[in-house]
This record gives sequence, structure tokens and C-alpha cells, in this order.
Amino acid sequence: MRHKDLTARSALELRRLIGRREISPVELMKACIDRIEALNPGVNAIAATDFDRSLAQAREAEAQVMRGEPLPLLHGLPVGVKDLQHTAGLLTTCGNVGLRGHVPTEDTALVARLRHAGAIITAKTNVPDMGAGGNTRNPVWGATGNPFDNQLNAGGSSGGSAAALATDMLPLCTGSDTGGSLRIPASLCGVVGLRPSPGLIANDHRALGWSALSVLGPMARSVQDTAFFMAASVGSHPYDPISRDVSGDAYWPLPEVDLSSLRIGVVEDFGFCAVEPDIRKTFRDRVKRLTAQVHSCETIDLSLTDDAHRAFDILRSEAFLAAYGETYQTAPETLGPNVVANLEMSASFTLADIAWAHREQTRIARHFAHALSRCDLIVAPVTPMSPFPWTQLYAERVDGQTMRNYYEWLSLTYVVTLATNPAIALPCGVDARGMPFGLQVIGPLRGDAALLAAAQAMEQAFQADAATRRPRPGIEALLKANPALTRMVTDPPLYATGISRRR
Repeated sequence: MRHKDLTARSALELRRLIGRREISPVELMKACIDRIEALNPGVNAIAATDFDRSLAQAREAEAQVMRGEPLPLLHGLPVGVKDLQHTAGLLTTCGNVGLRGHVPTEDTALVARLRHAGAIITAKTNVPDMGAGGNTRNPVWGATGNPFDNQLNAGGSSGGSAAALATDMLPLCTGSDTGGSLRIPASLCGVVGLRPSPGLIANDHRALGWSALSVLGPMARSVQDTAFFMAASVGSHPYDPISRDVSGDAYWPLPEVDLSSLRIGVVEDFGFCAVEPDIRKTFRDRVKRLTAQVHSCETIDLSLTDDAHRAFDILRSEAFLAAYGETYQTAPETLGPNVVANLEMSASFTLADIAWAHREQTRIARHFAHALSRCDLIVAPVTPMSPFPWTQLYAERVDGQTMRNYYEWLSLTYVVTLATNPAIALPCGVDARGMPFGLQVIGPLRGDAALLAAAQAMEQAFQADAATRRPRPGIEALLKANPALTRMVTDPPLYATGISRRR
């Protein structure tokens, strides 16, 4: 049975149609492949692809349906995997020249779990070099353009995943988040990205196994699909010492939440983050609209200071040193400028600095916990500005303030990283420039299921208002390839040639 606009349907609906034998996993896979081949030249969201193997797996998934076998949660659904996460038999380059031909022999724990849940790993999604930065561009695959204007950036580091979702290339994609790498591209591309509480989704490749700074998380086009994906992703792994043995049943199906019962704490800049005036104006408008729907929306003071900048500098540098310090000593020419900046910064920090940073992180976490004992959720902007051109490596100035480094413009999200609270980027209309605007909705630590349920209620209310519903990109413009995304040359060269997308 043929279905019109198959790729635009939700992941949950697609899974139900597969289970009812109303569509075939093969039909769905072919539709996604056609969509990727038509639109990817316009945004460059997809890196390596696995179409032949995906079609073979889709045929087997179809046979399992026809045999009446029990079907796992994600049975037959095409999934994109961020190119920082290992996929057996499929290129995993991390956007880095030193890993240009790297084909892992094993999946990461998350990818293995998704395959076990019936997902078909169809493609890798583009990232900045080694995932460092809020602008997805690298010397292997090139840059990812924003689906709403492919001259602008899609955010990072999960920019490929966000752009692929926004253009309906794939129904579900993975992401990861250290300083905002899930939330920022989700916000800039008009999709949903959840940074979960640390340990809920096992990460067996994190260099510092006990660190809560970096997490893996789900990305989708709706809160419902994000929760559905989350249910298939959670669980412990022996190689991740902070992973938790939790059941996906807690995340799917989501309970209904009475929006009028929610107490919302409002934070515009956390007291120290630079935010452009037009983003402040848009945020205030969204809060005003939300106020009419909930029990209360009140400004709160988290008593934070710009010490959070220094704490994140130190803890981020510590993580980069653990992950890339050896490469910096043996093959520094293979590392991009953002990675090198973190490593060079680490040389200036002492053990006393690291101890101070961990104390400051603890203080921040306790301030968030105290605030969330008096309200149900905290809302804040995700990004401080509208997307800038992807040719610009990072935002050098925000609201007239010079940024100290390539990631300070991401401070609205990395302060929440320091707190370790779960946070979701929720599409909420467009900003003054007509680009997607996202609300950052923050919940109590390990309150991920309740956060998702509340976010779903907010999303439903937003969909009823033309000013706040999820925006959709104009596809016609993306049907025309943007060769600059893969051919731009800088000094040193940003892009390489001779890389096959199919492996």
C-alpha cells in the first residue's frame, strides 16, 4: 500500500503502520533514500550511507512482519547515527582527516541497543571536526547548511542529525551533548533534542568514564517521537560506570500532563550569558504566550555568576585532554583548530583549578536543585542569536560582547550541562529573522520522563498557535544543490576530496 508523504509521518505512526502491515519497511527505506538523494545536496546533513545493507535489512524486517514474529520497539525504522558514534562496517570519521577511512568493527553500546530494538542504521550524520563546536563543518564531509537558509549554519555538533530531521530525510537520529550539541542544532533547525540526565543512555566510548559532562541523546521531530526513541535507548552497560539500569517503560508511553498545573521558572540569561536583544524579545513573547496556559510563569534567580565560564573551560579542557591529548602529541596536524584550542587551554590549568571547577559545578547543581524544588520546570532560550553563516567558524561577538573562545556563545546551554539537569530543546515558532526559535525546558535531575511529558503538553499548546508551532523549511529551495557546502576551501584546506559516501 502506497502512502503519500511517507517520510513526513512521525516515527511512531510509521512503526504502527509497519506493525499493521499497512506499509512495508522496504517501502519506507526506499522513500527515505529517495528523500536523502533529492535533498541532501542542498544541506549536506548526511555523511556516509549504508543503503545496500539497509535495504537488505528492511527486506528481512518485512519478512519478520509477514511471518507474524514479535516486533521490537523500533522495528523497520530508518535511523541516522551521529558520525561520532561507531557503527560496525560503516565509516565513522568524526569529521577528522586522521579518521578519513575509519570503519569500526563494532558498534557503540547505543548503536547496538538501537539495532537490537529493530532500528535500521541507514546513514551517518555530519559533525564538526571531533564534535568540537556549534557549527557543523569539517575537512572530510564539508559543512551542513541550515534547512531554512543553507547559507547559514545548522548548529552543532549534532547539526547533521538536526538538518536531516528537519528535511524529513529520516524519522529518528542520534545526537550527543557536552555544551549544547543536541539542543543548539535542534533549536536552530526547528526539531526536538533531549539532553538526558547522565547515565540514562550508556556511553562506552567516553574517555572519562565517571564524567557527567558529555551525554548521548535522542533527536526527533516531536516530543512524542523523542520519548519513543528514548525508550529504546536507555539502559546500563558494563563499560560505562555511571550508566543506570532503567527500563524504557518509564519513557513510553508518556502520561498526559495538565498544562494549567505547571509552575514555570523563567530565566533569560542565567545572570551572566550574552544574549542578542532580538532573541530576548522573542523569548519574552513566548513566555507571555506560555503564561496564559500554565499555573504560573515567574522569573527566578539562580544566583549564578560568570565563574560558570571558567568552570566549564576547565572541565571541558580536562575531557578533551583525556580524549585527544595523545593525538596532540603524536599527530597534531590531524586535529582541527577547535580541538587544539581546548588542548592548549588545558596546559594552563593546575590540579587546584580542577578541584575548584568541580566544586563550582557542585554549587551550580545545588542552585538548580533548589530552584526546581519551588517550580516544576525552568525555561530559558537555547541560543543567544539567530544562525550566522556557516563560513564563519563561530560567533565572535554576541550583543556587542567579544567571546573569549569558540564556544562561549553557547553558554546558555553549557551552564545547564554543568548542572547536569535534563533539558529539551522545544521548537517554538521563529525569531525576528524568520529562523527557528527554540525554548530550552529544564527539569529536575533524573526527572527525564516527567520533563518529556510536560514538554509534550507544551508542544501541543504551541501547535495550536501559528506564532509558536513548529516551523517547516521550504523544500523547493533545497532541491537545488549548494556546492559551496562541500567545495569551500580555506587556509588550511577545510575540505578533502576522494571520500565515498557509500560504504
